[in-house]
Amino acid sequence: VQLQASGGGLVQAGGSLRLSCAASKTISSFNYMRWHRQAPGERREWVATVGSGVTTSYANSVKGRFTVSRDNAKNTVYLQMNSLKPEDTAVYYCNTDLRGQSFWGQGTQVTVSS
Repeated sequence: VQLQASGGGLVQAGGSLRLSCAASKTISSFNYMRWHRQAPGERREWVATVGSGVTTSYANSVKGRFTVSRDNAKNTVYLQMNSLKPEDTAVYYCNTDLRGQSFWGQGTQVTVSS
C-alpha cells in the first residue's frame, strides 16, 4: 500500500490548509486512517484518526480546530486544519495498518508563520 500526502505549505497564523492522503488501494479495507506530525527536533505525535464508520478522534492540541474525514470512493483521507498556530508547524504524515503491517506516507510540510 502506498500513501501519498499532499496539501502542505506556508500559511500565516489563523489561516487554514487542507491536507490530502491518497492511497494506492481502496481505503475501505482499512479500519483506521490516521494523521501524525513531527516538528523539528521532536518526536512524531499522533494528530487524528478516522474510523471505517467515520468515527473520529483528535489529539487535545488540535481538537476543535482540525477535522479528519475520508472519502472511500476517492481512496483519500483529508485533514482540514483551521485556526493554525505556529506550533502546528511540522511534517504531517498519514498512516494506516493492514493485517499487522503499518504503512506510512512520505509526509507533507506545514509551516505556520506568526
